[in-house]
Amino acid sequence: MAYIPRKCGVKFKPPAIVLIYEDENTKKTRQRLIPVRNFTKFSDCGQAAEQMKNNPRHQVYLDRVSQQQLQKLYQLLRDSLNGLSLDQSLETFLRENSINAEEDLNKLDDNELAKKKKIMDELFEKNRRKPSDPKFVYDLEVDFPEDGQIESCGWDDDDQDGEF
Repeated sequence: MAYIPRKCGVKFKPPAIVLIYEDENTKKTRQRLIPVRNFTKFSDCGQAAEQMKNNPRHQVYLDRVSQQQLQKLYQLLRDSLNGLSLDQSLETFLRENSINAEEDLNKLDDNELAKKKKIMDELFEKNRRKPSDPKFVYDLEVDFPEDGQIESCGWDDDDQDGEF
């Protein structure tokens, strides 16, 4: 049997993962509540998501749900157990899992840097145009507007005539 997930969410009391899916054979939309057991405010969200995804009882239903989505739901559950509201938890999650152009990545530790690189890779793959895409253009040229005076760079001046 094949199941197509449509929505995935979390229920706080009692803690459970809510999956709304479509059965490919019957074309019916169904809801599945997957209880979350033995999860505390000190649990590792990544490990819990991996265990749920690999659980033989739920594996068929969660096959097309990403590990990152399940990890996010577990993080929302953990934050709820720590006393944070849903808005605070979502704000924290967005801050941790987004790239800030002003942030200095050289100051991050190895784990945080790997996390930011993974986010950048996922964003790149999401926005990448492949030759099979309908809006793909092979040799795209773009002229950027000039907003004011162009600053000159000393390293690319041609007036030095090859002098070093």
